[in-house]
Amino acid sequence: MHDFNYKDKELYCEDVSIAKIAEDIGTPFYLYSQKTLTNHFKNFDEAFSAIPHIVCFAVKANPNISVLKLFANEGGGADIVSGGELFRALKAGVPAEKIVYAGVGKTNNEIRAALYAGILMFNVESSEELIRIDEISGRIGIKARIALRVNPDIDPKTHPYISTGLKKNKFGIPIEEALESYQTAMRLTNVEIVGIHKHIGSQLTEISPFVDALKRILRLADNLKKEGINIKYIDVGGGLGITYKDEEPPAPKELAKAIVPLIKGKKRDYTLILEPGRVLAGNAGILVTRVLYQKKSGRKNFVIVDAGMNDLIRPSLYSAYHNIIPVRKKPIKKFKADIVGPICESGDFLGKNREIACEQEDLLAVMSAGAYGSSMSSNYNSRPLIAEVMVKGRDYHIIRKRQDYEDIIIKEEVPSFLR
Repeated sequence: MHDFNYKDKELYCEDVSIAKIAEDIGTPFYLYSQKTLTNHFKNFDEAFSAIPHIVCFAVKANPNISVLKLFANEGGGADIVSGGELFRALKAGVPAEKIVYAGVGKTNNEIRAALYAGILMFNVESSEELIRIDEISGRIGIKARIALRVNPDIDPKTHPYISTGLKKNKFGIPIEEALESYQTAMRLTNVEIVGIHKHIGSQLTEISPFVDALKRILRLADNLKKEGINIKYIDVGGGLGITYKDEEPPAPKELAKAIVPLIKGKKRDYTLILEPGRVLAGNAGILVTRVLYQKKSGRKNFVIVDAGMNDLIRPSLYSAYHNIIPVRKKPIKKFKADIVGPICESGDFLGKNREIACEQEDLLAVMSAGAYGSSMSSNYNSRPLIAEVMVKGRDYHIIRKRQDYEDIIIKEEVPSFLR
């Protein structure tokens, strides 16, 4: 699952002491294992080897250029949702022909940039967006390859904030309107219909929602073929979950076993596009933080650390669970406490009611933080963005330097009337 393990009661990432990295660069920081990232990608990619496919990593999960470069080197593409993610993916060397672009609010500039880059396809989320892409494509003389993101109205059985495939969600075109929308697209002169896209949510721990959604999409593809609309790509999205606590999500090979037969050998000549994010990066990264103080308030114990909700917002935003363990195991008694940060918010916590054994200045590892950790961080309370580090074997490499205070204000200007 990952390459974070204890050696003589000290936590290592591959063959590097995490305490040694903390001593060298300070805390807090994100730490990724190159070996884990590579193994996760290869396992996912090989699971679908029986059919033509492209693994497009969901950049929103972890947009660090080194992480994107690692996956690109393994033959991966990118699932993007903004012009900034397009910029990052191209900088990392992801081939444009392996980039798919989703997102409900693509701007004119973002559409133009993607067209000039020559991406594989836009995953179009509304009829107005479709018209806008056609207009821009016509003006600049580059035909846009498109898929329509179809909302199959399948319950993904996940947290409501990361559910995307129900009628009440803002994403995609309702499946009952999809045929009409494709017919509209056929009448446009500056777009080429190449695919169908669906994505029903994140942190899914059951296979049945994937299968049910894909069956609906494939029925739509069959109906489109009767209308003379031949689809090349079926983009099934991502969303496969990981183990944070006691979840038992299916492995990629189990997902492949369930969905590959729906395409292979059934006269469905499609290339499958997959958009894994969390399942590749989540358990490949941790957040390392240091204990600043311990505090008792009545019967409540608090462990105050130097990482806060601006560094890892998932616990505050989703009530998400991350296992928290000591970097060095000590022969001291465990106690129950909330692990909290220095942010001026009562919602600033990394874990509540945890059994922990630690003292002032000890290091703690917040596990399963490689996805939607750094990517959702902010400068709230004017706190600098923290460093990111990648380990390969016996060596570590800083892949994002820690911000300083000057970095935070570098784009700010005081108007003349205040000088």
